[in-house]
Amino acid sequence: MSQHTGKIGLGSDHAGYLLKELIKEKLVEKGFEVRDFGAFSEDSADYPDHIHPLCRVIESGELGRGIIMCGSGNGVSITANKYAGIRAALSWNPEIARLARAHNDANVLALPARFIDTKDALQAVDAFLDTPFEGGRHTGRVKKIPTGQ
Repeated sequence: MSQHTGKIGLGSDHAGYLLKELIKEKLVEKGFEVRDFGAFSEDSADYPDHIHPLCRVIESGELGRGIIMCGSGNGVSITANKYAGIRAALSWNPEIARLARAHNDANVLALPARFIDTKDALQAVDAFLDTPFEGGRHTGRVKKIPTGQ
C-alpha cells in the first residue's frame, strides 16, 4: 500500500470481516485514523447494521471516505447508495477503483470479500485513496446522481 493519511471509515458483515481487519491494519500502518463500524467478528452479522452508521457519518462530513465489504460487495454497496451523499462503487480490481474515483468521485469503496484476492483488494484501496476526481465533463454527471436533474 502506498502512503496515505487522514480519517476513513470501515464497515463489513461477517463475510468481509477478515478482509476489513487486514485493510484496517494496513491503513493504520500508513498513518490513517480508522473508524471501524464493524462487524467485529466472523459471527453472522447483517451488513445494514454496520453500513448505515458509516454512511451517516460520511454524509455528516465527519469522515470523508469509507471502505465497505461483504461477500459479493453488492449488499453493502446497495445499502450505502441509499444515501444521497454517498457514491459507493463496487470494485474488484485497482483499475475499477481508480475509475470510480476519477470519473464518479466515489467516496465509498465496496469490495467483494469472497471474490477478490488480498493483493487486488489492497491495490484497489490504494487506487481509491490515491486517485483524485478529474472533474471536467464528469462534474455535471456526478451532480445529476442524487436527484436526476
